[in-house]
Amino acid sequence: MTLSPQTAADGFTSRYGRTPDGLWQGSGRVNLIGEHTDYNDGFVLPFAIDRSTVVAVGARDDRTVRISSDFADAAETAALDDLAAEALAPGTLSGWSAYPFGVIWALGRFGADLSAVSGVDAHVASDVPTGAGLSSSAALMCAVATALNDEWQLGFDAPTLARIGQLAENKAVGAPTGIMDESASLLGRRDAAVFLDCRSLDSEIIDLGFEQAGLQLLVINTRVDHEHATGGYAERRASCEKGARELGVSSLRDLDVGDLPRAERELDDVTFRRVRHILTENERVLDTVRTLRTEGPRAIGSLLDASHVSMRDDFEISVPELDLAVATAQRSGALGARMTGGGFGGAAIALVDAARIDAVSDAVTRAFADAGFREPELFTVRAADGAGRVR
Repeated sequence: MTLSPQTAADGFTSRYGRTPDGLWQGSGRVNLIGEHTDYNDGFVLPFAIDRSTVVAVGARDDRTVRISSDFADAAETAALDDLAAEALAPGTLSGWSAYPFGVIWALGRFGADLSAVSGVDAHVASDVPTGAGLSSSAALMCAVATALNDEWQLGFDAPTLARIGQLAENKAVGAPTGIMDESASLLGRRDAAVFLDCRSLDSEIIDLGFEQAGLQLLVINTRVDHEHATGGYAERRASCEKGARELGVSSLRDLDVGDLPRAERELDDVTFRRVRHILTENERVLDTVRTLRTEGPRAIGSLLDASHVSMRDDFEISVPELDLAVATAQRSGALGARMTGGGFGGAAIALVDAARIDAVSDAVTRAFADAGFREPELFTVRAADGAGRVR
């Protein structure tokens, strides 16, 4: 873990004048492949990364929850009685604290008796970049969910905590995301990805083999911020729901690439292209899992490349900075590259031989400078263990 847990512990002591009961971490995630398929009941292949959010928690003797962070000046406060309400009153949650407070509300919706627990103080530290498509929000929510699950002795398992995090993000925050991010953050394992069926919620750990193959995953954060709670993401989800409805199925998961000719006949051009991305992306996830098992990680590059083309042309969620990052990495020797995350900014990933990381990074930085773009942030990540107690 890149971030020292002591950072959160020191922040807690500075804010609250005492030592926390414990420290818990939630991992950021990279989605290797499978974009926008999760809320269509499809397949995804993300992994937890060695960038994380750590929360330090200490019990209180009243019904108040206070949450502070290294990235905000003031602590945010909420009453447990307000968070225990079946429906949150308008204006109860706002800003970054909507994520942790939303988790507490969602714990109650999943059966936690919030009337039987005491308040807590919490302090958050993180090295997951925000707005980069690495799921800083899920890292925060999974850290908080894991911490409170232990602190309050609630007994939820990891798949249930993932559903709790998704409910919080959907209903408390208002971002129409699927369950992929929370699942990756909670279920991740070192040098492995989480193959998740978003309909059944069945998951399987798939060995990546990057370490043995001498490969690294380069993250190219374009520093073009995106925001899931606003328009483009919701519009793409609505297009998928429209396509499923007009094709007479409950979800695009009920279709596969063999249904594309009928879809092209029956749908308008834009909706068809949105549907085509989902159906072909589901197939690419399955192909990637199969290829990792049979041929190894050096053979998946073309699938990553094809995924980016589909997101750029059919789903139309890329931006010029992402396209330049991907094309430059490919030209400079990456085995494969694609944008990752919800789109409209954020990060691209490139699978690169360890010996070529510097060359690819330098080429991308030069290309951004030549294009007049903001300097990107580049760093490598490894697949890491998911959320849990660290102290």
